[in-house]
Amino acid sequence: MLVCLVSCSRTEKIRAIAEDKLFSIEYGNFEEQLNLFEMKDVGNIRTSITMRDGFFYVVNGEAQKILSLNSYGDLLALYYNTDEYSSKNPGLPEKSSAGIWHPVEYPFSYTGKIAVDSRKYMYVVGTVPKERNEQAENENLLYSQVVLCFSSDGTVVDYIGQQGPGGTPFPFIKGIYTTENDELVVVCVTTEGLHTYWFSKDGFLRYQVPVLTKTVPRISPESVNSSASINDFFVTVENVIPDCYSERLYIKIDYYLPHIDEESKVQSGIDFVESLVYPLNIEKGVYGEPVNIPPYEESVTEDFSKLTYKLPYDFMGVTKNGWFFFIITTPSGFSIEMIQPGTQNVLKRNFAVKHKDVLFYSLSLSHEGIISALLANKETADVVWWRTDSLIDSILKS
Repeated sequence: MLVCLVSCSRTEKIRAIAEDKLFSIEYGNFEEQLNLFEMKDVGNIRTSITMRDGFFYVVNGEAQKILSLNSYGDLLALYYNTDEYSSKNPGLPEKSSAGIWHPVEYPFSYTGKIAVDSRKYMYVVGTVPKERNEQAENENLLYSQVVLCFSSDGTVVDYIGQQGPGGTPFPFIKGIYTTENDELVVVCVTTEGLHTYWFSKDGFLRYQVPVLTKTVPRISPESVNSSASINDFFVTVENVIPDCYSERLYIKIDYYLPHIDEESKVQSGIDFVESLVYPLNIEKGVYGEPVNIPPYEESVTEDFSKLTYKLPYDFMGVTKNGWFFFIITTPSGFSIEMIQPGTQNVLKRNFAVKHKDVLFYSLSLSHEGIISALLANKETADVVWWRTDSLIDSILKS
């Protein structure tokens, strides 16, 4: 009789953090509802969530609107596109007695990325009309996205492009961030890597920082006990995140080596080797000492043999007390890794999420270290958070 045993287990027992469900948002076209599954739209869902100072902001690209809510789910403000959203809601007033309606005249289509600063200025990524797209010369790049800026009273200040207010559209925007100094940082994807634009609190360009795959730091084969040459490594610039206070960028780089099939002796793929986060001083243009990011490990036992697979985490963000947050999707939810640079503090926790019940999700990390999520199921979209900030506080006090 042939017996085949297959099982998966973590190499170490990692504790879980329970989620706190705050409120739910119903589906529909009314002002306090979400429209996530517009049948005429194709491609990715253009909805996301962020949290600032206990208030939640949800940009719903499918309905061309933005919701501002408190932690009980009460609608505080609604920002809507006057052309598209009003056509679905002809009875919607331009402004209610409560003063929460904010019509937006700009004909931009929201892509689902949003950030908010301490002034409650809101930044939302939008796509300009096709006739205003620009094509890069000698590059396979389309400049079609801008960042729409809303002041705290709901008025549109302007849109921000590459040069600042009213500037040339950006290429595809990977992420937008605000610092504790209320400055805006835009990270774009190019054919050569990632390109970062750093703006003042007034929206004027301060720095442009290209992070090119061909010029980022390499690792030596000896440092990872490899006999390969330095030119054998594949390099991926996974993400760029700004520091909350200083003019510094944190650049996460993943390194891979070719996987050679033992029987055929030909390359059959690539193997993950290492992840490093490099601090980059923007003013000096100098990289600091990197921080090694331990990978996610999954052990598989098959036919009485055990294999351990290593996978890189995604760089989620940096808190104002300097902790790095990383995340990866797992069969049981998410695995979170939190690292305090310059110390031996590395925390790993699991978030239990039933992926089979979740049709779509959006995650956000606050400067305090709270992870918020919009979890869309069949009936409603739930807003939850995980208080990882309390875990970090307990470490700092011990």
